[in-house]
Amino acid sequence: MHHDYKRPESVLVVIYTKAGDVLLMERRQPEDYWQSVTGSLEWDEQPREAAIREVREETGLDVSELLADGKKTVRFRILPAWRDRYAPEEQYNTEHLYLVELPEQVDITLNPDEHRQLRWLPARHAALKASSSTNRQAIEKFVVFRR
Repeated sequence: MHHDYKRPESVLVVIYTKAGDVLLMERRQPEDYWQSVTGSLEWDEQPREAAIREVREETGLDVSELLADGKKTVRFRILPAWRDRYAPEEQYNTEHLYLVELPEQVDITLNPDEHRQLRWLPARHAALKASSSTNRQAIEKFVVFRR
């Protein structure tokens, strides 16, 4: 295995409220890159474990009881900005979608090493602001059009 490199498999966790507000965070790098919780799986980790870990690391929340499997997996080409984190032969990443519905907005403890700021946005605005197409599509499908 290529343990010196990131595993080309990740999670996307869309956190939203019953009222339809979505949590988005701005990454440190690249600037103005807004996203839901995301992160690569460790080499010995299952997707659900990674989702719970990433939410805790990025927001301070324990969502182990609230995490729902979005039952959607997307494969996409690794962006040039992140190519050097993966083994040279890896061209694609597989992303597993998870969802967390909260009763209302909660206090978030941002990880300052990863994110600059956060916003709770109405789902339609969040979908427009999300920087990745898979993040936009997940917000549209599971939050904007859920009713």
